[in-house]
Amino acid sequence: MNRMLLVVLPLAATLVLSACGFHLRRNAALPPSMSRVHLTVSGGGDLERKLTRALENANVDVEDAAGPGVAELRVPVASFGTESLTQGGYVRITEYAVRYQVEFDVTGADGATLLPHQSINMQREYSYDSTDTIGNASQVQQIEGSLIDDMVQAIMFRLEAAGQHPQTAPAPASTTGKP
Repeated sequence: MNRMLLVVLPLAATLVLSACGFHLRRNAALPPSMSRVHLTVSGGGDLERKLTRALENANVDVEDAAGPGVAELRVPVASFGTESLTQGGYVRITEYAVRYQVEFDVTGADGATLLPHQSINMQREYSYDSTDTIGNASQVQQIEGSLIDDMVQAIMFRLEAAGQHPQTAPAPASTTGKP
């Protein structure tokens, strides 16, 4: 009975997961001209680190310097901003929005533009508690980390789309992502 249970439970879990539409995320299929990429991110930091990791997971060699046969992914703007949304009694701010704006463009290894200048804007909103300032700082850090993860995924989706539809690469546009 125990042996049969060991076989049936994993099989049942697999069937349930496949029935609900769950699929493992695959690596992005980038254009062939992006097999070697030089990445330039304004300010570096977590965006550069996570974007480098995502490119490497997509079987791209991230080069330290630009050169012949190396595509260029430039991110001249990557900035966070905070805006107050609502005010409570006695003019106390009770809600904030953390905004993240990234602009980028991609030139292929042959010098042709793969993606023209793109702008992606995302935001997350949170409630502010004036009695817990330490908790608020950690909440903002978590929101920023989440926005960076989502931004890397959005950039990879656009790069993949440029590879699948080279003649109809997305026009410069601004996208707002809200939870």
